[in-house]
Amino acid sequence: MAGKIPEHFIDDVLARTDLVDLIGSQVRLKKAGKNYAACCPFHDEKTPSFTVSPDKQFYYCFGCGASGNAIGFQMDYAREEFVDAIEGLAKKLGLEVPREGGGTQHKKKDHSGLFDILEKANQFFQSQLKNPRVREKAVSYLKRRGLSGETAKQFQLGYAPPGWDNLISEFGDTESKRKMLIDAGLTVRNDNGREYDRFRDRIMYPIRDIRGRTIAFGGRVLGNDKPKYLNSPETEIFHKSRELYGLYDARKHPQKLERLVVVEGYMDVIALTHHGIHYSVATLGTASNQDHIEKLFRYV
Repeated sequence: MAGKIPEHFIDDVLARTDLVDLIGSQVRLKKAGKNYAACCPFHDEKTPSFTVSPDKQFYYCFGCGASGNAIGFQMDYAREEFVDAIEGLAKKLGLEVPREGGGTQHKKKDHSGLFDILEKANQFFQSQLKNPRVREKAVSYLKRRGLSGETAKQFQLGYAPPGWDNLISEFGDTESKRKMLIDAGLTVRNDNGREYDRFRDRIMYPIRDIRGRTIAFGGRVLGNDKPKYLNSPETEIFHKSRELYGLYDARKHPQKLERLVVVEGYMDVIALTHHGIHYSVATLGTASNQDHIEKLFRYV
């Protein structure tokens, strides 16, 4: 496990990063005396109340209270964890991140293949809600639950049609790709070596990390199969006990996140959002634990 990033390096990154350039690359800034002003990127407004001070290297919004330095902006705007924000800023500066205890940043295992196949599956499931051959039952269920097409699109809801090899046929044309499907928790290989889709005839709820990347799925069966709800298994990028469904959507809402309501499941989060309550999260069917509590307090 990598050691802590030294404080002096964090200070160096902040000293070398120009906050005006950083924010100006994402937000249209206008000179206002010694400072710069803009409409706040963290909440809806028509009159600029967001200011950036070049002298203090600090930003503040008089409308919602958002404030911070370059690291804070990177975390809030890009929805990144503290370490990821530092690493991102260091990369822009061409710096390698050192770690206390010797050495530099350990090389992370490349999980891009898992993220890629999960996003492809996510797009496939969403496309099935538009497929006239299979969509009727799934769309009828969502309508019965009172959900609009807009809400379904916001949460990227989809449908895994009946059949044992939809994903395998779509994405598993080589042995390495079939292994990736298994590693991502999308397909299963039984004791006889047979491979089949894990999710069949289910409404699909993509589970996204704090950066909005699809890391797993929950599926609600529409037929008589058991269990009623089925989650992806634990993988290298998905740890059920650490995730909060809906946190990504709550954080990206324009209104400042000042509280979070913990509810039971996917549909509770979606239904509350549909009715204008954008600050709910669910614990994926597990009891709340220390990881959940720490994550809640980190973002509120």
